[in-house]
Amino acid sequence: MTNLLPQLAAAADEVSRVARGVTAEQLSSPTPDTEWDVSTLVNHLVLWTSYNFELRASGESASEELQKRDFASAPDWAEDYVKHLDQALVAWSEPSVWEREVDMGGSSMPAAAVAGMILLELVLHGWELAVATGQEFRVPGAVDAATLGLVEEYAEMYRQYQGFAEALPVPADSTMFDRALALSGRDPNWSPA
Repeated sequence: MTNLLPQLAAAADEVSRVARGVTAEQLSSPTPDTEWDVSTLVNHLVLWTSYNFELRASGESASEELQKRDFASAPDWAEDYVKHLDQALVAWSEPSVWEREVDMGGSSMPAAAVAGMILLELVLHGWELAVATGQEFRVPGAVDAATLGLVEEYAEMYRQYQGFAEALPVPADSTMFDRALALSGRDPNWSPA
């Protein structure tokens, strides 16, 4: 797997824009994941795509305290998220990080594979946050192709851990991004009721 830093940075910019557009009133709104409201989605996104992503660059992982933190309850959660997301990208801009094996709690994965999973977290959950809060999610540059490739690569593994639902059908002329959403079990046409 190649160095995905350009795609991660582009996706992070878009997710940062979306996060800044979320209002406090929207935190209890539904999301495409019927088990999560916007607040739960925000907490997941902040933990895994900023704090944990930065820690993974040095071979660490999020503490239990961090995993239990209610990031969304802070009035300035979005700005804090953007700051930590930027720090994570800086940590991953070190070329040696991409050559490491990352401990995943009993097993290890190449750093590039971990970065690919983070890209999926950013893009798929970033899209969920956008549509749940009435915003457009603009897939930048080559991010859509990378996302589709990663969804195709990891779909079965993610389904084993309930990260993806069963694939949904899409028209043959669908965009790469809509195909990635559908393959991950997300309805590209989802909107709040």
